[in-house]
Amino acid sequence: SIPAARRLSAEIAAAMQDLAMAGGRFEVALEPCAPSAAGGEAVEFRVAANAGQPLRSLAKVASGGELSRIGLAIQVITSRDSAVPTLIFDEVDVGIGGRVAEIVGKLLARLGQDRQVLCVTHLPQVAACADWQWRIAKRDQGGETLSEMMPLDDTARVEEIARMLGGVNITATTREHAAEMLGRR
Repeated sequence: SIPAARRLSAEIAAAMQDLAMAGGRFEVALEPCAPSAAGGEAVEFRVAANAGQPLRSLAKVASGGELSRIGLAIQVITSRDSAVPTLIFDEVDVGIGGRVAEIVGKLLARLGQDRQVLCVTHLPQVAACADWQWRIAKRDQGGETLSEMMPLDDTARVEEIARMLGGVNITATTREHAAEMLGRR
């Protein structure tokens, strides 16, 4: 319905502001189409990622980072109206970093207060916001690739966040930074 589309548009646009897309706008456009079992309207998401830009089809104009954030905003808003107890995000933070990654991590943590949230990430800013963390590693065993999930205790979390921050050479400074990130949740 048009009122529901307007409400959803406004809520997603508001969430975009929290995800470092100041001035961004979002519209759920309903276009009449031949009636079918799916309804009498086609839905198109339109976005203006920055102030002063016209609304255009999300599929045509959004960058990877913008798609990640808008997708997260849509998930957060629509999950409020559903009874889905678990949300799974696979690299929802593609194309972002730094301050925006921390904002996304905090938003996922807030979402996790009401639901179970599983998130695959390569960003330490996002991982540091989690209540629990696992490391997933792949290894070769006789020509077959196996994935292992290992739960991390507090000490192992510092090491994993430090690895995510510093790469191959982890220093005492990197570990201090990782511990600080984990402490500021």
